[in-house]
Amino acid sequence: MEKQSKWGILYCPKHATHNRHKFREKVEHCLLEKGVEYDLVQSENTKSVERLITMFINNGYKTIVVVGGDSALNDAANCLMNAEKHVRDEIALGLIPNGVMNDFASFWEMEVGEIEHNIDWIIARRVRKIDLGCIRYADKQGNRRHRYFLNSVNVGLLSDIMNLRRRTRRFFGSRILSFIFSFVLLLFRRKDYKMHVKINTDVVKRKIMMVCVGNALGYGQTPNAVPYNGLLDVSVVYHPEMMQLFEGFYLYLSGKILNHKSVHPYRTRRVDFVEVSNAPVNIDGRMLDNIHGDFRVEVEQEVLNFIMPC
Repeated sequence: MEKQSKWGILYCPKHATHNRHKFREKVEHCLLEKGVEYDLVQSENTKSVERLITMFINNGYKTIVVVGGDSALNDAANCLMNAEKHVRDEIALGLIPNGVMNDFASFWEMEVGEIEHNIDWIIARRVRKIDLGCIRYADKQGNRRHRYFLNSVNVGLLSDIMNLRRRTRRFFGSRILSFIFSFVLLLFRRKDYKMHVKINTDVVKRKIMMVCVGNALGYGQTPNAVPYNGLLDVSVVYHPEMMQLFEGFYLYLSGKILNHKSVHPYRTRRVDFVEVSNAPVNIDGRMLDNIHGDFRVEVEQEVLNFIMPC
């Protein structure tokens, strides 16, 4: 069968789970039952994800499916954005969620374990061009770099919390439990960063606890963001009092975090971080640790074909 109709599937196992091979077996069994022609390869690390996705692109696959979480999906999106536009426009990116962090899947109401539904949606091939966010920065060697994201860029304390959530999610096996544990840490590690941020015509120059720039849910910090309106949602969080933290925890779980008095929401096409006072930066759940100096975050509209749920 020609590559135009055969799927290229990248399987990214959860390395900390004992049943990682069983999930792959279930995926392949379902594919065979539905008569899907596919080539499946398995990643070992981040570099292998990029190499294998690039291999699919170069070999003419028109449907590339990631079986994994936000980080693997981020790698795939960046590989596609490295391809020529006429090549990328012929490729559709599908997702079967299986990661430690699956917030982009959650935006589309895709659940881990619903393998048959996920495959049916890819077969139906309901494609929509989606936006990607892009962070442009200089590395510590002075080289200009950029990185695309589907979910969000987080600057400040939330970046540390996201890193902790990734580690504790493997331990707890629950998105809610890992967040509760991270929230407890937040009670003891509240920290402000001196920042200078430009959003639209506003200039924010003060101590800030965290900033989330979301192309989608932003791990709950930008609940109204959607990856198809050509805009980014921004939540700037100032230092809350102790009791306000508990209120914020409740509002976060109920999807109403923007109602918190310490959260200041914006909607824009571009955010300039003039100064961040060595605040950690996290992109789609992964630390970006080679960033130096000022940077900007902007949106690129309708640049990637994504296979949505039916």
